[in-house]
Amino acid sequence: MCQLLGMNCNVPTDIVFSFTGFAMRGGHTDTHHDGWGIAFFEGAGVRHFVDHQAAIASPVAELIKRYPIKSRNVIAHIRKATQGQVALENCHPFVRELWGRYWVFAHNGDLKDFHPVLTGSYRPVGCTDSELAFCYLLQELHARFGDAPPALPQLHAALAELLPGIAAHGTFNMMLSSGEALFAHCSTSLHYLVRQHPFPTAKLSDEDLSVDFSQVTTPQDRVAVIVTQPLTTNEQWTAFAPGELKLFVDGMVQEPPAP
Repeated sequence: MCQLLGMNCNVPTDIVFSFTGFAMRGGHTDTHHDGWGIAFFEGAGVRHFVDHQAAIASPVAELIKRYPIKSRNVIAHIRKATQGQVALENCHPFVRELWGRYWVFAHNGDLKDFHPVLTGSYRPVGCTDSELAFCYLLQELHARFGDAPPALPQLHAALAELLPGIAAHGTFNMMLSSGEALFAHCSTSLHYLVRQHPFPTAKLSDEDLSVDFSQVTTPQDRVAVIVTQPLTTNEQWTAFAPGELKLFVDGMVQEPPAP
């Protein structure tokens, strides 16, 4: 199946180190060679890059490795196709507008017999179960809250109700962000860590590369990295529980809203 990578920070930060290791799984250290993509939030805008080529061979991926784009929320994806042909329109992450903001979504898994009725303006462009699930989610969120965007605790609670219904159809590891925060839901495999002062020297597991983060950060910086499988060999990663939904704000995990 596919793999996911997300980053949520309290200050704009580049993802070059993590993406360098992650991209190696797109056809070199793993078999996720059916396309890739990444989206960076910058203010109200989104820099969105996708390619149907394997990340290991993509000139666009090489650009991302060498261009330190700084963002507080990033979502990336490398694809191993289960539904939909290898094509640009089927590459994650997907981007749509809701409540006057861009929303970015990526999914790892395979949904069987998932045929929600789409009644609103959200329609898939490609033919993946992932984009269909994204359109359905936005439709249902708009149906619940109308044209007034909810506060994060209300949004967290709504997603906690909606996501299990989708996950009942198969594997549904996913990431979702509007640039304000990052939601991550686990069906089978997600891990995270929070880097903060005192910062470590981290070593990638998929590439011979290390970074001493204490040399490129300030004591106030805080960065949460979320990924399908741990990216480094010398840091302590925390596994999500199956069915768990986590909300990351300013590089920190937020407590779920009270029932």
